[in-house]
Amino acid sequence: MSAPVGQLTELSFKAIGLLILTILCFDVMSILVRVLSASYSAQELSAYRNVLGILPSLALLIWTGELRFKASSMKIEKWKLAIGRGVIVAFAQLFFYSALAQMELATVATLGQTNAFFVVILSVVYLGEKVGIWRIVALIIGFAGVVWILRPGSDAFSLTALLPIGAAACYGFAMVSVRKFGPNTSNALLYLYSSFGSALGAIALATFTTEFSPIHSIADGLLILLMSTIGGTGVLLMMIAFRMDSPSVLAPFWYFGILTAGLFGWLFFGEAPLDTLFPGVLLIVGAGVLIIWRERKRT
Repeated sequence: MSAPVGQLTELSFKAIGLLILTILCFDVMSILVRVLSASYSAQELSAYRNVLGILPSLALLIWTGELRFKASSMKIEKWKLAIGRGVIVAFAQLFFYSALAQMELATVATLGQTNAFFVVILSVVYLGEKVGIWRIVALIIGFAGVVWILRPGSDAFSLTALLPIGAAACYGFAMVSVRKFGPNTSNALLYLYSSFGSALGAIALATFTTEFSPIHSIADGLLILLMSTIGGTGVLLMMIAFRMDSPSVLAPFWYFGILTAGLFGWLFFGEAPLDTLFPGVLLIVGAGVLIIWRERKRT
């Protein structure tokens, strides 16, 4: 059960710990993508990630005892939507990996925080939720922060900077569409269906947009396997964390990812894009915090 608003329980701290582990998993995956991007295209890496990323979902099914080779036990409601979510995630990962190959980790992580704004917008369009004045103000503030970082019309602007925002939009749909599934739908089975859809989507995108190159060495193969399994594990940890406690409790800790991405970008790649990020990052974070604060007040 979720903790009452404003109160953190032992379960809350466990969920927060899992979320921080999730962020670290995504950071390690991002570092490996950057390293592997020197030899492999974003399409290839996305395909490998989604095919091999099924392994953590299978491991969870075995652990929970839900992996039974009977058609009836593997069915879920709205299976087409579950697979469709996976295809959308394949687009998200292609955008995300393409951005990682060309931009600083901290910049990608910061622009990825626009996910919160797309969740709000899609909640209205897709779920029919109402938006109050506070959410509208937060969206305007966050949009101003994004424009400040992107600097459209200046020499610093590039279409590449739109890639993490496109990824955030796709991930936002994946998050919002989860609400279409009832409480009886197994997390493990839902993730398996979505992973299958992601694998199909990523393979199709790679097939039509690039040519697969052979894996150059055993070391590369191990790095690709590590990237895929760590990314898949991060998604599972995130799912478990959000099942343990309320999103309004956990959401502020997502911004920890901006700090860790900046730290890892500096340690591994010598990046320090402070001039690019400030003060736009403050507006994005402030807008997200405003949305979270308002949601907690309404709960």
